[in-house]
Amino acid sequence: MPQIDREDRRQFLKVVGLTGAVAAGSEFTLSELRGEVEGETAGELAAMGEAISDDLTGELDAGLLSSELAGLEEQIAQLDELRAMGVPAEDSTAYQELAEPGWAIHEHLVEVGFFESVEENLPAFTPEHIGATARELINTAPLASALLEIGYTEAELTSTMVNVVNNKERLAMWVPTKDIPAGVEGFDPANVAPLHQRAAAGVLLWTDYLDTYLWQNEVLLTETILDNNYGDLKQMYAGLHLLANAAEDLAGARELGDAQLTAALSAGAAMMVVGQEDLTNDVMRITDEMRAPRTGGA
Repeated sequence: MPQIDREDRRQFLKVVGLTGAVAAGSEFTLSELRGEVEGETAGELAAMGEAISDDLTGELDAGLLSSELAGLEEQIAQLDELRAMGVPAEDSTAYQELAEPGWAIHEHLVEVGFFESVEENLPAFTPEHIGATARELINTAPLASALLEIGYTEAELTSTMVNVVNNKERLAMWVPTKDIPAGVEGFDPANVAPLHQRAAAGVLLWTDYLDTYLWQNEVLLTETILDNNYGDLKQMYAGLHLLANAAEDLAGARELGDAQLTAALSAGAAMMVVGQEDLTNDVMRITDEMRAPRTGGA
């Protein structure tokens, strides 16, 4: 998982509005901050969530989402086994199996216009929205509890959230489709998927590629690279789970409030974006300094 130091923690606490004695501590978990953080912008987040709910009420298939979310949770719980496996065999489909429930969720959300509604009603990744999302997520215990139940630790969730909040500049480069100027670099915005769909599909596409990529590049891989692959996947799938959990709740139980719905969707997308960019740098772009030592002839 992302390594965070004292300065990373300090920056994170500043964003969520904690200073003084609380911020002086060098260690904390998100659960320890719960109740210390004020969600002063929750009214805005609630209005966004309410608009999404109004758009999608009656459109989502609660049974399908519940079933596939359970399947996704089973796959996430096996991430430790994937790490223990190391490099997949030539004919392995282990990583593709990890992605299968996510693809089923993705396809259903595309069919009902879920991603279009989310993009229409949520703002871009501005520092203000990222901060408001973080504050709301900290105070939403059920979302963290769901991840803890499938094998995440408090430390992992904390490092993931700190990593997301402190990478505001990277997130700002992922703009809503409606904000992409027509004709830039030959892209037609009409052919570009909504931001949250790009985040989710990117996670799943990278995952599908890992069986082949890791096997083909075994000679380059070190234990550090394989550890980073595991950690980056955990980041990405924490985000995918937040998004899928929010969609499943919206389709059925409605246990999340409107502001919490917004927090889950925004934080989920942010985790998926930062996680797949980390995967690109940690695993896909292997430099001479990163690679395993050369052996054999000249």
